[in-house]
Amino acid sequence: MATDQLIRLFTDENRVRVFAAVALGADTPEDVARAAGVPAKETALALLKLREEGVVTAGDGGEGEGEGGGRLAVAYALFRQYAREGREAATPDTGNPGSGDADTDALLRTFVREGRLVRLPAQWTRKKLILKYIAEQTFEPGVEYPERTVDEKLRGWCEDGDVDHVTLRRYLVDLEHLRRSEGIYRRVA
Repeated sequence: MATDQLIRLFTDENRVRVFAAVALGADTPEDVARAAGVPAKETALALLKLREEGVVTAGDGGEGEGEGGGRLAVAYALFRQYAREGREAATPDTGNPGSGDADTDALLRTFVREGRLVRLPAQWTRKKLILKYIAEQTFEPGVEYPERTVDEKLRGWCEDGDVDHVTLRRYLVDLEHLRRSEGIYRRVA
């Protein structure tokens, strides 16, 4: 699966720093090394691995490349493809979530579309079901998440919706889907 592959790729700190430098606009190995604060040899190795995996691209500088030949760039199209594949794998038939229960599936299709929360139901029992679904889909049981990570994950649910990530976080804590202690969150198993 693409997610596992990306996780393994970004377990190396130098690769992360080099990738970040490219994402922020460094477009030559020298600029990347300088921006990332990584020695040139280690930058070259990191760039080689990032290019092999396809997350960073570069023209070969040959004819037909134009003035931008050889310039490094993030392969955003690959990330979009991985995101599409992940959504399709999670919800192959309709692009909507499924639980196996027809009533629950209908409720989820109403309030969750393409991995986004459209809005929260007004009815409290329905709201709790949607929030439980979001907690289960977003957080692994027993894993500790700093507040910043929780906010980032919940923002993904809130794009183009009526609910903000702070409201979602508060509901998840209030309903004890997440436990908070000293700025660290953990999903209850």
